[in-house]
Amino acid sequence: MNLARKIWRRGRSLLLPTTGFSFDRPLVLFQSDDWGRVGLRDREGLEQLRGAGISLQRPYDYYTLETAGDLDALRATLRKHRDSTGRSPCVVMNFILANLDFARMSAEGFERTHLLSLAEGLPQPWNRPGLAEAYKEGIKDGVFYPALHGLTHFCGAAMERNLSTNRERGDLLRTFWRAGTPYIHWRMPWIGYEYWDPEKSEEERFLRADEQRELVGQAVGAFAKMFVTLPRTACAPAYRADAATNQAWIQHGIRVTQGGPALVPPHFEQEVLQVSRTIEFEPALNQGLQVEDCLRQAEACFAKGLPAIVCVHSINFHSTVRDFRSRTLKMLDEFLTALESRYSDLLYLHDENLLEIVDSGSYRSPIGAVPVNVRKKKFNKLKAVQGESADVA
Repeated sequence: MNLARKIWRRGRSLLLPTTGFSFDRPLVLFQSDDWGRVGLRDREGLEQLRGAGISLQRPYDYYTLETAGDLDALRATLRKHRDSTGRSPCVVMNFILANLDFARMSAEGFERTHLLSLAEGLPQPWNRPGLAEAYKEGIKDGVFYPALHGLTHFCGAAMERNLSTNRERGDLLRTFWRAGTPYIHWRMPWIGYEYWDPEKSEEERFLRADEQRELVGQAVGAFAKMFVTLPRTACAPAYRADAATNQAWIQHGIRVTQGGPALVPPHFEQEVLQVSRTIEFEPALNQGLQVEDCLRQAEACFAKGLPAIVCVHSINFHSTVRDFRSRTLKMLDEFLTALESRYSDLLYLHDENLLEIVDSGSYRSPIGAVPVNVRKKKFNKLKAVQGESADVA
């Protein structure tokens, strides 16, 4: 199919009314990306990059990796709060399941990439005592819910190509790798995202279906090794997914896919429940963020029968180079307290609970089945994407 026809079909599908779902109770979900992915290697990496002439400027330059202490602090904050059934909020954590194996790559002169599964630990010289145990404690407590982000966040093919064919770009990558830091994306956007190669022609940017199936299969295997379960919900790095991505997810048991910010009702595509994030709660990235603004957005969601799906990336809980954690947890505590005081029938859910509700009108909880009335509604995707009222009369 040529590009013009693809664009025409995509535009036509956006114009057609789509059946979504609305709910009679205030539902709140938290979706969070980039867990398990190493970034700036703490103070040592910071100083090494500065010594190499790399200046750090933007908040995401200071993305590092969560510690067991960061997770314990988040878990304690979540456990303080309860919805109308007595349940604490639950963060859907989208995990990257492998990191660059710096030690092995260094031994080969950084001539190619190698990966180390998260289940096998962190690459040298990274050190995070008790991190794996902290993930599992939060899962056991019901305040963390593991989900699939990908095997890597970057496009492996794009990185390998630039490493071998572009000397300037290859040298930049090696500078970062010597500091135990995989990349800073805005400095090297040509590495793309796992299923998406930005330097290909527009019709070829997404990897072939067989390549995506292979990557998803590897990620699911690594996920199972790490968490002794299979993922049920997924979010592509930077939301870059196409029909082939969705099909690969379906083949590996994914039933819910997470999309980027939009006031779009949950709806089915290719047999998978598609959900969009409706509130951006990112204190680390937005110094002007106010709790009251997030509460107004939640109120607007509930008025439309939409779940309030809160986007909060893992960087917001990091503390080793910059203390993003303290402000985030303070604001999160205020946000949750206000929600609980304003909505007596509030429900905290994760993605699989939402799927249960759509399928059966209730979800399982420690106190038994919790009913939620579900209504089908028609909406227009194009208007929703453009920020207009998406409801179809």
